[in-house]
Amino acid sequence: MEFFRISRDIPFMRYALIFNVISAVTFIAAVVFLAVRGLNFGVDFRGGTVLEVHYAHAVDYARVRTALDKMGLGDSTAQSFGASDSVLIRLPVHKGESSAKLSDHVMAGLKADDPTATQQRVEFVGPQVGKELYQNGALALLLVSIGIVVYLALRFEWRFAVASIVANLHDVVIILGFFAFFQWEFSLPVLAAVLAVLGYSVNESVVIADRIRENFRKMRKATVTHVIDSAITSTLSRTIITHGCTLLMVLSIYFFGGDTLHHFSLALAIGICFGIYSSALVMASLVMWLGVSREDLVKPERNRGLAGDKILP
Repeated sequence: MEFFRISRDIPFMRYALIFNVISAVTFIAAVVFLAVRGLNFGVDFRGGTVLEVHYAHAVDYARVRTALDKMGLGDSTAQSFGASDSVLIRLPVHKGESSAKLSDHVMAGLKADDPTATQQRVEFVGPQVGKELYQNGALALLLVSIGIVVYLALRFEWRFAVASIVANLHDVVIILGFFAFFQWEFSLPVLAAVLAVLGYSVNESVVIADRIRENFRKMRKATVTHVIDSAITSTLSRTIITHGCTLLMVLSIYFFGGDTLHHFSLALAIGICFGIYSSALVMASLVMWLGVSREDLVKPERNRGLAGDKILP
């Protein structure tokens, strides 16, 4: 399906150096922000108290969050939990105050605001659990990256594997850089969004790599630059349709999903925008600079005849 067809190939690779300089500057800035400011970890990683509260009516989340803010509890969150009359409240660790005392203090404030509030359960997430979650998240990111490299190396060629993982990790670091610069809360949903972006960017890289390989078969006399320009241009309509629709859905979550999904959708939106850029421009130019050729992707055909074996180009 195409909304439009471009009759003349756009010379993307002519500006490959400019694209990669922009990427390098953005990447370095993100690394600096991560090193200097660091991530603002949420309760999932820092530890804290998790409180489930039930109401006699549908929960008014704005009212609950206002009541929590009045208590001066710091970076507390309130999100839906199962039924419409239940809310899950996450509270950061308060030095000198036990989890039991903190939950009693919160319930007293919620009951003063709405007498129908009743405590269903309370759990304490220790800092050690948060540390394990952080380590497991980093391990998941590493394993996904290794899997991507192996898959692309087997399906295409090692140059595509190297270029794709560099481009896709570039997206991940930039997302983390945004969260470090603005000090947005980094929670488990955000980590899930980062892993989703990594897989999403790989899909775009595979589409472009497939088209490059196909062009090498069809455009036998074309230069590598022309082959890559044609591959990106021919997938441009598909890219706009796919990523445009996905971005619309993510933005609808951002604007109408509430505070719970705010940072999750924000991470996805940033990742989608940079994923389009990196897959089409960064990955393709790296493949070109690594010296990909027709012989790397198109194996010669063997035609066995009476006179013996003949290799067809």
